[in-house]
Amino acid sequence: MKWDTCDASVQYLLHLGDDALILGHRLSEWCGHGPILEEDIALSNLALDLVGLARQYYQLAAQRIGDGMTEDRIAYWRSDREFRNHVLVEQPNGDFGDTMARQFYFDAFHFLQLEALQHSSDIELAAIARKAIKETTYHAQHSSEWIVRLGDGTDESRVRITASLLRLWPFTSELFEPSSVDRAAHAAGWGPDVASLRGPWLDLVQEVLEHAELQLPESPAKLLRGKTGIHSESLGFLLAEMQSLPRAYPDATW
Repeated sequence: MKWDTCDASVQYLLHLGDDALILGHRLSEWCGHGPILEEDIALSNLALDLVGLARQYYQLAAQRIGDGMTEDRIAYWRSDREFRNHVLVEQPNGDFGDTMARQFYFDAFHFLQLEALQHSSDIELAAIARKAIKETTYHAQHSSEWIVRLGDGTDESRVRITASLLRLWPFTSELFEPSSVDRAAHAAGWGPDVASLRGPWLDLVQEVLEHAELQLPESPAKLLRGKTGIHSESLGFLLAEMQSLPRAYPDATW
């Protein structure tokens, strides 16, 4: 199937679902490896929330595609060039500071995105957003508290979270660069103008960094095109692991 020829509303759902699935999978990799037991459980719960959200987007997309399409087919049988997630969410976990910096940047964006999607002209998409924003509010609070805790903690935690925030900063520029699907969604009233979210996002990020006594990173933006299927090599490795079982046993049933 040529995914880029799907209806624009389906492509938009795939973009939203891909962000949730890929970030959810990344967080699931922390299961059993968290710095403390409570955080191990918290990260696993965040992963479950995001994978659950991805399922809602994919189920709606599959319904609109029809012809026997399923959420599993969407998740497990596309190549990396057919995924439309932001490059930020596919970045490796690194150390705990890297994971929290990635989560912090995306959570702030995701909250604003869902806040706008609640008013989508697509009634089914708006319903998903209204439910998801409750979980995302918690996600944003959780990552923000860790940024403050690490920034205002020991000398080592401060140095390391500062480095993580700087390292992940260049990937944030893509969040606010509209793709053709973003533009179509905004024109149809399905989703927000992502460029307009940059100011509110910076306000949210700056507020937390001030509490953490950290500076807003200054680093050149990267030219990224994850939303058009151009990804880092990290996504290929992630998909190879995530898709290995259903591809090895395509006829398996539970």
